[in-house]
Amino acid sequence: MRSVTSKLSDRRADSLNGMATTLDAYLDELEARTIYILREAYSCVNPLAMLWSIGKDSTALLWMVRKAFLGDVPFPVVLLDTGMEFPEVYAFRDWLVDEWNLPVEAELCPPESTVDQTLPPASRHAARKTAGLRALIEREKYRGIILGIRRDEQAIRAKERIFSPRNGDGSWDPRMQPPELWEYFPYDIPDGAHVRIHPLLHWTELDIWRYTLREKIPYVPLYLAKNGKRYRSLGESNITFPIDSNADTVERIISELEVTRQPERAGRAMDNESEDAFERLRTSGYM
Repeated sequence: MRSVTSKLSDRRADSLNGMATTLDAYLDELEARTIYILREAYSCVNPLAMLWSIGKDSTALLWMVRKAFLGDVPFPVVLLDTGMEFPEVYAFRDWLVDEWNLPVEAELCPPESTVDQTLPPASRHAARKTAGLRALIEREKYRGIILGIRRDEQAIRAKERIFSPRNGDGSWDPRMQPPELWEYFPYDIPDGAHVRIHPLLHWTELDIWRYTLREKIPYVPLYLAKNGKRYRSLGESNITFPIDSNADTVERIISELEVTRQPERAGRAMDNESEDAFERLRTSGYM
């Protein structure tokens, strides 16, 4: 006869297996929607490019691009390069480009002196990427740009649509977003304008790390804690700072995120400069 302890252990195992099955089904649903959006964008918007920040979100998105197109990446993958990324980010980029055979291009961003000088200092530096993206679109005549942003990252991003039209100068008015009913996306793009496509809007930071763990997606090691510090969000080295953390594995990152109340972008200098700094960046064309 089996002991009560053995029966309790079996029930606990069954409960954990049930939770794992539910989580897998949930991640499968998120993935399927992202792949659908990617295929819709590729079939309806041309020419098309994807921005790759080399962070956890856009790298997970690249993984799904390769799933969507049977191992291929059928459009350019662009790094908006200010020359100020962390050395570990550049090293990871170079390794993954070879590992995944990625069609990567680097767009060098103009100097800080060319951007809006009324922005706070860190925001001025970040605005270099807006200028770099604008130059890229003007030169290559892209009609669509895929980005790996999520609604839960920052309040202004919560106002985005999956297919988000931009004006000719790249500016964005969150009050003028078209409705997206029954997965119908606006494909009509005026001459000189473009659409930003956001296949990860429905994901959360916790979703991304759970998916990264399940799929064994590579990531920049700066996300893991070292000496009580880790980077939760990666930006340029001169305007991004680590948070206090002992999460030195992906499993521990997930456990930390399940209980933390600290915002994801707490280490981003531009998010802490003024109340409207990030909103000004976004409405003028920032990612």
